[in-house]
Amino acid sequence: MDMPLTLAISGEQIAAIAIVGAIVMIITGILSSTIGGVYKTRERERTKREVAAYVAEGSMTPVEGERIIKADIPTWEKGKS
Repeated sequence: MDMPLTLAISGEQIAAIAIVGAIVMIITGILSSTIGGVYKTRERERTKREVAAYVAEGSMTPVEGERIIKADIPTWEKGKS
């Protein structure tokens, strides 16, 4: 006699799966936030270097360069000069 195949999962297994899933989601969120912050900072610094190069070669005035750089500052940092 063949026994019927059942896919029953106990309550403990469901709890373990839920905990592991939550941990994976938290770690994924933290990693994606960190990587996004790194890219944002990298691009901001790249922009500053490019603007500095334009100012140094004379194709942009220092005032224009300052305006461009300050346009990217988050609102909570704008008053802290």
